[in-house]
Amino acid sequence: MEISDELICLFSADVRDDGDRYTIEIPKREVDAGSVSPGGVYRVALIERDRGAAGDAGSDADTTESTATVDGPQPPVERGEIRYVEIEDLGKQGDGIARVERGYVIIVPDTEVGERVKIEITEVKSNFAVGEVIDDD
Repeated sequence: MEISDELICLFSADVRDDGDRYTIEIPKREVDAGSVSPGGVYRVALIERDRGAAGDAGSDADTTESTATVDGPQPPVERGEIRYVEIEDLGKQGDGIARVERGYVIIVPDTEVGERVKIEITEVKSNFAVGEVIDDD
């Protein structure tokens, strides 16, 4: 799947039935980060995510976790999220460094500067995340 360079944010959300229309909520962190502005008009692409054996049962837990209020901005990635990133730098231990929204760092072991890779986020901390390469592009 090709991801446009014009992508300004990526998040998971449920589609809600509101009677005569359907609604997708945009996480507050995307507005706070300046990625999205209230009243703005945007193109939206929907990509079905794998739900695994749990089916819809996991969706409430995912929503609760991602919308919990905590002081300060939330990381722009979630554990299990799939992303395409470009390795911009190498860390002190030789791991690749990618930067995403707001300069948030994702550490990607076994990569080189300039590589564009598909990763799965395996660990999320307040100031960095770790991703594992799942497919080289």
